[in-house]
Amino acid sequence: MRRHRLHLLGSLLLVAAAGVFTSGAAPQPGHKPASAEPRPLGQVIPAPASVTPGGVPYRITDGTRIRVGDSREARRVGEYLAGVLRPSTGYRLPVTERGAGGIRLRLAQGPYGAEGYRLDSGRGGVTITAAEPAGLFHGVQTLRQLLPAAVERDTVQPGPWLVAGGTVRDTPRYAWRGAMLDVSRHFFTVDEVKRYVDQLALYKFNKLHLHLSDDQGWRIAVDSWPRLATHGGSTEVGGGPGGYYTKADYKEIVRYAASRHLEVVPEIDMPGHTNAALASYAGLNCDGVAPPLYTGTDVGFSSLCVGKEVTYDFVDDVIRELAALTPGRYLHIGGDEAHSTTHADYVRFMDRVQPIVAEYGKTVVGWHQLTGATPAKGALAQYWGLDGTGAEEKAQVAKAAQSGTGIVLSPADRIYLDMKYDRSTPLGLSWAGYVEVRRAYDWDPGTYLPGVPQDAVRGVEAPLWTETIENSAHIDYMAFPRLPGVAELGWSPAATHDWEAYKVRLAAQGPRWEALGIGYHRSPQVAWPAAE
Repeated sequence: MRRHRLHLLGSLLLVAAAGVFTSGAAPQPGHKPASAEPRPLGQVIPAPASVTPGGVPYRITDGTRIRVGDSREARRVGEYLAGVLRPSTGYRLPVTERGAGGIRLRLAQGPYGAEGYRLDSGRGGVTITAAEPAGLFHGVQTLRQLLPAAVERDTVQPGPWLVAGGTVRDTPRYAWRGAMLDVSRHFFTVDEVKRYVDQLALYKFNKLHLHLSDDQGWRIAVDSWPRLATHGGSTEVGGGPGGYYTKADYKEIVRYAASRHLEVVPEIDMPGHTNAALASYAGLNCDGVAPPLYTGTDVGFSSLCVGKEVTYDFVDDVIRELAALTPGRYLHIGGDEAHSTTHADYVRFMDRVQPIVAEYGKTVVGWHQLTGATPAKGALAQYWGLDGTGAEEKAQVAKAAQSGTGIVLSPADRIYLDMKYDRSTPLGLSWAGYVEVRRAYDWDPGTYLPGVPQDAVRGVEAPLWTETIENSAHIDYMAFPRLPGVAELGWSPAATHDWEAYKVRLAAQGPRWEALGIGYHRSPQVAWPAAE
């Protein structure tokens, strides 16, 4: 089971209050100047496809301009870059159409695909070239990591701001590089979600999967069923006040994510994990009796009433309204841990619901239990099993993949970010085992599931379930340092995957997280530099 009962929430809160999450906190003022030597050209995460170092470094100065030509899309990326660089450098860094030298962002046809880019650096400047705005944005993240960590601070730093000379050519391995945030077990505000979006953007993620409904809370306003949010969203694990996103809130999350080139994938989990909905509307229950709101962490006890037509009216209304708010291609319908639904009813439900998703212009995504029914054409199945999951279940997923169902890999004992690092970790759960940094990184998505064709693997996604996670400090501690490894699994060529080399690049990220105020877990598997 993915999520088990939590007995230690109160003690975890006490531990958090005692200041456990300060291990990577931002240091006090009085920082040393950055090194006069530039960072090595390939010392970034995710590892680029190709790095050719050489030539004189480029130095950003008070005369540097960011040149974007007459492209509105390039200008948006340029303004984003200027927003990153101005506070720490103290330079004006005007974003201009013309000029020579400086930092140039250029859209042009070439072998870059939808998200790839080329970065050229030398004495005269830095040029990032891409075919699409997403590629420019990802190239900017590489440029950002090539600068000293102090570039992330929000006060003026001494520099110097050197970019190593040479060329980076880069395209992603997989089109799906996602992170899931469970806002149902504990509610997270719009600003907290935006903060996570910014962290994901730094490592070239392109999907934000929001788990919007579960037993403990319904988090999105639905006009046709208003009590879903006002009643179903009124609490959370432990009995806190909960909360929900208005349609305007959700649109703002979608807009902000898009500005960082992340697509929001909303999830309404069903037919199980539905107690918040069942508590809000008695008619959705087979017996017509609404259960009480739920604030615990058990799973598998709730189910929509598959035999009632009102169930499909409900599903149609929810999917219609959510699809209208979501410009992205995908809508996730959950489908996991439906232990209170018979197999026949599960198949019947999925046969009714998947066409509704298609009717409103979206592609179905479901947890891998969807493969026990008949996945719709083009559907994606998200695998959350373990290395040791039974051969029969894995074979079921492989059979679906061989028949055209795409697979997104989220193995729980590899990249569930809510799993404890070790026995002493003050947050998280351990039902899938302990997941240290090396375990999260040291596997190959292309060969992970026996019988799944490599071309059926669409990518990877790191879920963060929030039974024990209540705020941004908790997110930071559980996501870092594991999240960048997931990014590398999704972006970088398999040939670049090497733990010994990766852990050196990962250690170099520590000062950057400190500058960003990210309180990370200082895993003993990594030789972190001393705090600045």
